[in-house]
Amino acid sequence: MSRPTAGAANRSNPIDLKSSLRDRALALGFDAIGFAPAALGEEAKAGLKDYLARGYHGDMGWLEGERRSDPRTLWPAARTAVVLGLNYGPAEEPLDGLARRDCGNVSVYARGRDYHDVMKRRLKTLARWLAEEAGAEVKVFVDTAPLMEKPIAMRGGIGWQGKHTNLVSRRFGSWLFLGAVLTTLDLAPDGDEADHCGECRRCLDVCPTNAFPAPYRLDARRCISYLTIEHKGHIGREFRAAMGNRIYGCDDCLAVCPWNKFASATREAAFAPRSELVAPRLGELARLDDAAFRNVFSGSPIKRIGRDRFVRNVMIALGNSRDGSLVSAAVERLGDPSPLVRAMAVWALGRLVDGAAFAALREKHAAAEPDDAVRTEWAERPSREARGHPAGD
Repeated sequence: MSRPTAGAANRSNPIDLKSSLRDRALALGFDAIGFAPAALGEEAKAGLKDYLARGYHGDMGWLEGERRSDPRTLWPAARTAVVLGLNYGPAEEPLDGLARRDCGNVSVYARGRDYHDVMKRRLKTLARWLAEEAGAEVKVFVDTAPLMEKPIAMRGGIGWQGKHTNLVSRRFGSWLFLGAVLTTLDLAPDGDEADHCGECRRCLDVCPTNAFPAPYRLDARRCISYLTIEHKGHIGREFRAAMGNRIYGCDDCLAVCPWNKFASATREAAFAPRSELVAPRLGELARLDDAAFRNVFSGSPIKRIGRDRFVRNVMIALGNSRDGSLVSAAVERLGDPSPLVRAMAVWALGRLVDGAAFAALREKHAAAEPDDAVRTEWAERPSREARGHPAGD
């Protein structure tokens, strides 16, 4: 049942409404809230235009188009963006798993349940309350919609876009999920957060694939997160060794941010690491068929990329493992239905077995291979140096 008296009171007192909305958001489990105009600044618009013109977005076509460049193009009636953050800070050292070469390393954000589900439920609850309390029109957005949350969050005072292009918060470091409620209400903005990166460039220097052509500029085509999650095709040879055992995403630039020293571990139970994603064994992951993949990753953001892309990534990690016990897992994938998987299985074997063994496998499998890209992998076995061995080994 609606409460017109309360709504009328709040509409006449926007300061009280902001305070009530903030309290409501925190009670729902959000960790940060900010208020910003439902419009991008000119700097953010120019940055997006330049990013697209340089092709840094790769094949993420959803970044293109006028709707992405301004919330009011998306919804002309919008006046205010209420930006919400959920802390997903890890309790453990996020990069420790990189040393376990027989295991896969999954990005912190994907070790628990899919944050889209958690965020969207709470955003809808908050938006419904705002609509009922203030008689406002509302729309909810998570990062699957064409809304640039990071620059809007900066305008709402939640944080700033660091040199790694992700949002950084003085309270939560680089570990915030973002969502937004757009509304027709005019609520006073909280004001921009200043940039506190200073001279630091740790996030730029740690990148395994040199994906930052300049501070505050990311070439997604070189980014391991993009390559392992967004990219649907074969991963270029120049990036494979640098991927190490990163099978879904990459946290290096986030994890080294000095502002993380002020961050705390998430209190959200849904973001706690799932047991099957804590040092998952590569040999077991390599043998997942589609049904098993869907079962293992039910409720996980990993499920969205599909089995073939995921096992493609696992094959690259196998090749980087230098673990001879994993050879059989790669050999089994030479007959995989997916050319993405078969190609990376060939590449992995080129790094795991000696020349004679590789030649024998090529003799057995290459002639019947129908896919051009897989045949190319058979023809271009990595040199010993590229396989991580000394030149004279």
